[in-house]
Amino acid sequence: MSVALLVALLPALLTLFATGADAAGTRAADAKPVVTLSKQQAGKGGEITVKGSGWRPNALLMMLICGRSTTDRGVIGGTNSCANAEGRAVTTDGRGAFRKKMPVAEPPVPCPCVVHVATVTGEQATADAVFVVAGHPLAPLPKETGGGRLAVLATTRLEGDSGILTWFGAPPSRQLVLTVGNLGSAPVKDPVFEVGTAHGVFAPQWEERQWRGTIGSGRKAQIKLPVELTAGAHGDYQVSLRYGGKVLAEQPWGVGRPWGVTLFWILLCVVVPAAVFRIGMAIVDKVRPRTSRAPGRARRRPSRGADATARTPKRRRAPGPAEGPAAAPADGPSTATAALPWFTPDSAPSENRPTTKGHS
Repeated sequence: MSVALLVALLPALLTLFATGADAAGTRAADAKPVVTLSKQQAGKGGEITVKGSGWRPNALLMMLICGRSTTDRGVIGGTNSCANAEGRAVTTDGRGAFRKKMPVAEPPVPCPCVVHVATVTGEQATADAVFVVAGHPLAPLPKETGGGRLAVLATTRLEGDSGILTWFGAPPSRQLVLTVGNLGSAPVKDPVFEVGTAHGVFAPQWEERQWRGTIGSGRKAQIKLPVELTAGAHGDYQVSLRYGGKVLAEQPWGVGRPWGVTLFWILLCVVVPAAVFRIGMAIVDKVRPRTSRAPGRARRRPSRGADATARTPKRRRAPGPAEGPAAAPADGPSTATAALPWFTPDSAPSENRPTTKGHS
């Protein structure tokens, strides 16, 4: 009977276990990233230990010491306000935690300062921890303009696709799409955003983009802003959105290599040498002499008259009246006799010169 009861309760136990696992996964997904420091203050040249939890498992993070920043307003000016050369990269473990040492450096702008940690790839996530760089100048933060205050309410994304011209080096372009909300007490009309693109460790290049419309107090709106890179751009880029001196969002963008340009250069390196070779051979064939002479031996070309004389056999002159009336005509047997190679004209037998054979 206990076995039957266990079989009856097994589906309920499995359902309860699955519900608990889903709830734990939901809590882990909803948990915000947290950053803690081993020291709250240190001077240049020192070292601190940065700990983190609540991040995505196996995520690549970048740690920077940034000036002109607070945990409420974030990093004003983006990575231009950070000591980028002394930054450190770290990868979270399977539970989304990390521990990493980093050197203390002075940012290029005055404090208040924070240790800024952000994801490099995948879904964007950031966390800041208050830090004081001993001996570094301190200055108040710039005042917020107007009564409106915009904040990003949803994950940013890049929309669009590359065409065939991009494969041949045309500038890649996308649309940065995000949802912002007005947390201030006054409406925001026709806000002017700054869109920056950064490649590798270089600081972003900012361009102004104005959005036409009004966002009332407590309202939200979806904003689409064009983003364009230079011709032939490829690799990993970071697209940032800034408003009022504060970076609202950052989105990674992986741009493929324009293989059409590579193919063009390969064909150019093959076709141009082949064309030069053909032109050179044509020039050589044009300027070289028609007849070639063997070195050291001069050869004269026989004249046309000499060829005719060599081909025409010599005719024997007909004898005159002093030689007797029985002389053979010029076209008679003497001509045929002269053509024989084994007789000379003086030794050939004739009627006037009988042979001596049989005579004493």
